[in-house]
Amino acid sequence: MEPVLSQAPSTQVATPSVDYAAVLPLLIIFGVACVSVLVEAFAPKASRWHAQVFVTVIAILASGVSLIMYATKTAPKAGVTTFAGAISVDQPSLFLWGTLLLLGLGAVFLIADRKVEPGGAFVAQAAISPGTVQDRAQAVGTVTSQTEVFPLTLFALGGMMAFTAANDLLTMFIALEVLSLPLYLMCGLARRRRLISQESAVKYFLLGAFSSAFFLYGLALLYGYANSVKLADIANAAAGSDRSDTLLFAGLGLLVVGLLFKGSVGPFHTWTPDVYQGAPTPVTGFMAACTKVAAFGAILRVLSVAFSSTSWEWRGVLWAVAIISMAIGAILGLTQTDVKRMIAYSSIAHAGFLLVGAIAMTEDGLSSTLFYLLAYGFTTLAAFGVISLVRDAGGEATHLSAWAGLAKRSPVLAGVFTFLLLALAGIPLTSGFVGKFVVFSAALSDGMAPLVVVALVFSAVAAFFYLRVIVLMYFSEPAADGPTVAIPGGFTTAAITLGVVVTLVLGLVPSFALSWASSGGFAS
Repeated sequence: MEPVLSQAPSTQVATPSVDYAAVLPLLIIFGVACVSVLVEAFAPKASRWHAQVFVTVIAILASGVSLIMYATKTAPKAGVTTFAGAISVDQPSLFLWGTLLLLGLGAVFLIADRKVEPGGAFVAQAAISPGTVQDRAQAVGTVTSQTEVFPLTLFALGGMMAFTAANDLLTMFIALEVLSLPLYLMCGLARRRRLISQESAVKYFLLGAFSSAFFLYGLALLYGYANSVKLADIANAAAGSDRSDTLLFAGLGLLVVGLLFKGSVGPFHTWTPDVYQGAPTPVTGFMAACTKVAAFGAILRVLSVAFSSTSWEWRGVLWAVAIISMAIGAILGLTQTDVKRMIAYSSIAHAGFLLVGAIAMTEDGLSSTLFYLLAYGFTTLAAFGVISLVRDAGGEATHLSAWAGLAKRSPVLAGVFTFLLLALAGIPLTSGFVGKFVVFSAALSDGMAPLVVVALVFSAVAAFFYLRVIVLMYFSEPAADGPTVAIPGGFTTAAITLGVVVTLVLGLVPSFALSWASSGGFAS
């Protein structure tokens, strides 16, 4: 008699449902980034730059078209969660994705330009040493830049989009690494001032790894508290759990440190001035605009979805952080003699202003912060495009003394930069004024009048170093051996024009962007 073999019941694994229409913009960016890697590997060297520029621009445009089609036709107002709840595509996600794609397109234009710096702003081979035959050939433009910067840009952009839409902390951490690792490499690829560029890349990498460890440790503590990494589960545990709050607030504190580092919020800002100064200027513009949007998009989602019920416990701490950030940016910005470092400290001050809106925890606070991110991103991107045009024999002339009398050498460029600086200072008829107005109004409505008063004081202090540059350009005599203003190529012209036009339009008719920013809240 043959033995009867019992069969174990089959275990079926449920396949997570995916709303492909909702995540198509994200899939396009990551998919074409992989294609761009193949182009880098197999395309002939002579045609590689043209192919990479074409592929990168088409990827961003295609992602933008799919985003518009979804947002205008099929997107539910309440939003959807997909990939087993890991990605939340809601109205703030769509707004942030649109902002990142537009800023990414402008940044790619700056990166692709090869007229301002013959051969491009990026080193052809990472192993080239200063003073060698290869370095001299590269300096006169007979050696072209590495085109690997284009797939790195796409991967970083895709990571930023995933970062702002992540609905659980593990997905957010993976997206954080995907956006950060390409930036570490891109910061060290400057053709000029190689040692400073490489030093900035190392600093960014080491401090970025340190902040990632904070984020991951906070994630572990929150998992221990809520038995889940999903933001909604953490919110439910915080609202009705009898467990000790030690894990909750220790985890929140460590998590927020990682997020504030990525947003250049003081006192977690120490990487910002050195990296902004040392990185290639197109990469600095990309970081200053897009990384700020991604970081504060994630901060808004984490605070609003997971920790809104405990806001009374942590809001006071973030008040102090916002004040410290505004003070560091405004006061230390006064002492800077390098234009790129000055804009870096400006970004730290603006991070404090953004945090004022982020901790308002109201619909107006959310919409005003989203608008501020849109306005600040385009102004900053255009500002770095202008900075790349003022040059001397050693490359970009970023010392303030080189900008003396610039209005006499190039009235148009000086006028554009003046307009952008006034926008950063928050002068009326610019997007910067509207951004600060709506953020401070939302904070006042939520009972944060003392914080708004402090913010107004530091806004006035920060306006001084913007005005100092304007006075230097218009009321000083240019040096006889001063820098020249390079004639921008088509790509750089397009990037600067895009930033200036958006800054002006948002300053005059901001209602459309404000309406879009306030069209809905986070979905969980």
